[in-house]
Amino acid sequence: MSDSIVEGRGGLREPDRANGPQGDRSELSRQLPLAARYGASLLFVALATGLAFIVENLISAPNLTLIFVLPVVAAATFFGWGPSLAAVVAGVLAFDFFFTQPFFSFRIASPSDLWAAALLLVIAAAVSTLAAESRSRALQARRAAEQAQALQALAHVVIQARPQSEVVEAAATAVNRIFRAPSVIFMQKAGALRPVASAGGARITSAEEDAAKGVLETRLPARAETYPFEQSQFDLWPVATSKDFSCVIGVDFTRSEHERPDAPVRFVEIVGAYLATAFGGSRKPAGATAS
Repeated sequence: MSDSIVEGRGGLREPDRANGPQGDRSELSRQLPLAARYGASLLFVALATGLAFIVENLISAPNLTLIFVLPVVAAATFFGWGPSLAAVVAGVLAFDFFFTQPFFSFRIASPSDLWAAALLLVIAAAVSTLAAESRSRALQARRAAEQAQALQALAHVVIQARPQSEVVEAAATAVNRIFRAPSVIFMQKAGALRPVASAGGARITSAEEDAAKGVLETRLPARAETYPFEQSQFDLWPVATSKDFSCVIGVDFTRSEHERPDAPVRFVEIVGAYLATAFGGSRKPAGATAS
């Protein structure tokens, strides 16, 4: 293994960022800034308003409200709850301003128009909730599948008895894929604990190296930016075996694409077990499991 940090490869395929239409949509929503998502939702409403102008002489006002449900569905599907709620409010206001008497006013004179606007608000809010929930479940399922694929790929590297350097690199890449966050593996080399593999553009400083040494000495995990390692950006977990192998697995959740999971230790334990197996030892419990 090289003394320098190497980017994880280990025979692992890169994450399938766009796995079908849902993958494309989730990737789009992550790439766009929050303001752009809300702006796109308002653009959907503007397009619906233009369509309503085209067909307003063909259908009645109550039926016209259904057109404004379309941008709500699109916003919820592409961007989630917040932008879809903005589309609900903007759609109701657009319908009220342009298509109820008196025109170009937010005042509603006709009881039937008032009922149509209220009905639009209720239907659009319900559709927004359902579409956002559906999107959330689809993203969770896709995320779980990606995590399983990452662990499976690491298992293949271990089973194939690949060189230990490839196993370590594969482990770093697997951790990166699981958490969508920079990852690093520290190992004892020439009597010193050094970072030997990383993935996701991990930036390792002396603070992380000192924290990794402390974690390995105490056999206790440590969270980022907490005492006694306030300068470290990485959550760190020690992995020890009954033989001469020991390492530390680190994840930088401050640069993750997602929020820090409630129980990251369950994945770290699995990766640690694979590393211990590859290096010929049965893993010991490393102090308390991380929060």
